[in-house]
Amino acid sequence: MNAQSPAGAAQLPLALRCPPDQRFETFVGAPAGALAQLRAFARGDAGAGEALYLAGAPGTGKTHLLLAACAEAETAGRRTAYLPLAAAAGRLRDALEAFEHADLLALDGLDAVAGAREDEVALFDAHNRARDAGRRLLYAARVAPDALPLTLPDLRSRLSQCVRLSLEPLDDAGRADVLRLRAQRRGLQLDDAAIDWLLRRVDRDLASLTELFDRLDRESLAAQRRLTVPFLRRVL
Repeated sequence: MNAQSPAGAAQLPLALRCPPDQRFETFVGAPAGALAQLRAFARGDAGAGEALYLAGAPGTGKTHLLLAACAEAETAGRRTAYLPLAAAAGRLRDALEAFEHADLLALDGLDAVAGAREDEVALFDAHNRARDAGRRLLYAARVAPDALPLTLPDLRSRLSQCVRLSLEPLDDAGRADVLRLRAQRRGLQLDDAAIDWLLRRVDRDLASLTELFDRLDRESLAAQRRLTVPFLRRVL
C-alpha cells in the first residue's frame, strides 16, 4: 500500500503502511452493518458497489476505516493505495495517475481539493477510469457530496452516486472503549479510574486521545510503570 507525496514520488514508511491499531476489529461505534459492508467492498465482493463515500466530522474515524479497508483488501490479494488529498492538492492528476494500478484506491480528505477546479477535473477523470476498469474507490470527507464546495457539477454527480456511510462522533463510553481496546491489544493495564481521569482532563477528540495514548504507552514502557492515575498526573 502506497501513499503519495505532493511531488508524486515518495512512499509512506513501512511502519505507517498498515497501522495495527487501524483495523476493522479495532473500530468502535460503527453504524449497524457498516463494517461488514466495508469488508465486502474492500475484498471486491460482487454487489458491494464500485465506489463508497464516508462522511463524518473530524475525529469520527474516517482515516481509520480507509486504512482498515486497505489492510483488508491486501489480505485478499488486492493491490491498494492510500492517498491523503491534502498532500496532493494542486497536482492531483499526477498522483492519481501514479495509482492507476490499485484495485482499491482510498482517497482521504476530499475537502482539501473541493473548489480547486483542476484537481476536481482530475478526480472526475480518475473516477471514470476506475469505474470503467472495475477498480474500486473509497472516499472520505467531512460532509456529504451535496455540501462540498465543488465547482464541477459532474464530479458532484459522480460522488452522489457512491454508496454512502455516515459516521457520528463517539460519546464518552465509546471513547473509553477505544482506549480500553488499545490497551488490551498492547498488553497494557489501563483501569477504569485512569480512563475516567483522562476523559475528564484532556482533549476528548478521538484523534487527540489516541495520539496521547501512544505517548503514554511509550512513557510507561520507558519508566516500566503501569498506566495509573498517579503516573498520568506525573506525565501530563
